[in-house]
Amino acid sequence: MTTPQEVLNSLTPTWHDEDYAMVREMAGRFMETEIAPKYEQYEKDEIVPRSQWEMAGANGLLCASVPEEFGGAGGTYAQEAAIIEAIAHNGVDGFGIALHSGIVAPYITEFGTEEQKKRWLPRLVSGELIGAIAMTEPGAGSDLQGVKTSAVKDGNQYRINGSKTFITNGQNANLVIVVAKTDTSAGAKGTSLMVVETDEVEGFERGRNLDKIGFKANDTSELFFNDVKVPTANLLGYEEGKGFYQLMNQLPQERLIIANQAMGSIELALTLTLEYVKERKAFGKAILDFQNTQFKLAELKSEATMAKAFVNQCVEQHLKGELDTATASMAKYLLTDLQGKVMDECLQLFGGYGFMNEYPIARLFRDARVQRIYGGTNEIMKVLISRTL
Repeated sequence: MTTPQEVLNSLTPTWHDEDYAMVREMAGRFMETEIAPKYEQYEKDEIVPRSQWEMAGANGLLCASVPEEFGGAGGTYAQEAAIIEAIAHNGVDGFGIALHSGIVAPYITEFGTEEQKKRWLPRLVSGELIGAIAMTEPGAGSDLQGVKTSAVKDGNQYRINGSKTFITNGQNANLVIVVAKTDTSAGAKGTSLMVVETDEVEGFERGRNLDKIGFKANDTSELFFNDVKVPTANLLGYEEGKGFYQLMNQLPQERLIIANQAMGSIELALTLTLEYVKERKAFGKAILDFQNTQFKLAELKSEATMAKAFVNQCVEQHLKGELDTATASMAKYLLTDLQGKVMDECLQLFGGYGFMNEYPIARLFRDARVQRIYGGTNEIMKVLISRTL
């Protein structure tokens, strides 16, 4: 019998080249030997220590797509996808590399001035700086035009005031890209992105490390900006009012990252479940020998195969600069919905053991739920898709 992983691996896209394979193997080995053995402790601590970030940087696993002139490997999103897969396949999804490397760093690479790139990118690559992006506020989630955080120009500085919540890497991060209003009367055109190095400012406070259902190993926090002063050179880019454009430009990659994460978790869940139902016996035979088990796994295998083909196509489009917002939204919505279904069905096949935290499927089930919420809720994804009808 062909396993789900073998079928999914047979769908090899053109971007799975030698560079991808090298990074995938290197990242897989690192996650398996350095992160996975300690991951249960990170779940209890609700944070991955900075030392592991620095080790990942030393091993070339941070910001793989940053140009070589700024300390990166000069790769593409294909290498970022390889690292995301390695994280997912080893069940260590709470290690927030994907946001740091695939979301925060690209804002600076794409929109930063030459001076900003030289100042921040090498330290993001090394892990000296850990990145976060502060979008969500207590009263503004998917509606980014509704943010209240302000950045008021005062001579050669900006004064930032406001609060953010649900910020991934929030306890570890010492470089935070803050979505703020530089002109409250201009709507979306009054939004700018401000870069805050938290170790260098006064008035910045971290709230509590939020107690979540899943993703326990990832530090997710409230952040407070109380008259935080940053130099005007920390405005991302060359002029005010470009923040909303910058956000919209980068959101397709953010949503593709979530789809890639979902696909990796789906593959792991199917692999673990198939191993379990082959070994577990009931009424004198393996669970896999029951027709209900076969039908359930056949259904999930088929849907995962279709999803894999679609995600690979989306990555290929993205590498060509052709991935549009609607298609990225489809990938995020379809893959995370499927992820939830797969985790639920697979946990059911584990029976009572699936409800026990000592089994990885329990953690996969918990961690999957947020995928339909962050990066824009799946309801917002449907709104964006519907605009193309």
